[in-house]
Amino acid sequence: MKRVMLVVAYDGTQYCGWQLQPNGVTIEEKLNEALTDLLGEEIRVSGASRTDSGVHAYCNLAVFDTLARMPGEKISYALNQRLPEDIRIRRSLEVPENFHPRFEKTVKTYEYRIWNDEFPLPSRRLYTHFCYYKLDVEKMRQAGAYLVGEHDFKSFCSVAAQVETTVRTVRDLEVFYDESSPGGHELVIRVSGEGFLYNMVRIIAGTLIEVGRGEIPPESVKEMLDGCDRQLSGPTAPAKGLTLVKYEFEESGEVY
Repeated sequence: MKRVMLVVAYDGTQYCGWQLQPNGVTIEEKLNEALTDLLGEEIRVSGASRTDSGVHAYCNLAVFDTLARMPGEKISYALNQRLPEDIRIRRSLEVPENFHPRFEKTVKTYEYRIWNDEFPLPSRRLYTHFCYYKLDVEKMRQAGAYLVGEHDFKSFCSVAAQVETTVRTVRDLEVFYDESSPGGHELVIRVSGEGFLYNMVRIIAGTLIEVGRGEIPPESVKEMLDGCDRQLSGPTAPAKGLTLVKYEFEESGEVY
């Protein structure tokens, strides 16, 4: 028996998130089907991040156990031939039998992208949230600064979440225009942290958009944190603007 880790990229538009669902197609389901077909044994992957319906990823991680003799690094090539074109394995490698990325000390980075212009751009409609209001980036940065550090993020967590604690640590939060985007109209909220609550990044994005529009003063974000009440923060931004862009392992220095 050996354990293999996959680095998985996907366009989440057509999927009901990562995790298996009884009434919708998921990334995990497609991986299980393709691996079972490829290796000739029942395979069940275990993911590191359970991204929501419609969320994208460059580098979600998953592990599975197999008796197959195929080298771990070769599995990606064969597996990509069996997956739909909106899911790709960027890398596969053998890891220790007790290894799971969910239990390693890691830093994850998400980007929430907003198309900020008078009209939407059709080619970016699946990967950005369109906002025609002029956004004050400096105020968004001021508001975001309150979120950096260790805080109780109960106000920035879906009420449906079932967790032991809502305390999390945000390592960094940036707000900037991507100058490489057409016309420089794509605004990016980039958030790095050791772990995130259910809908946390999307609620942060929705709140910062309201700050940028002038509906919420930047200093109100501190009151939201202190209040520990979901009703105090802004709306949950649509899933399609969110992408998991980087996974960093702190001890080994590996970056995916």
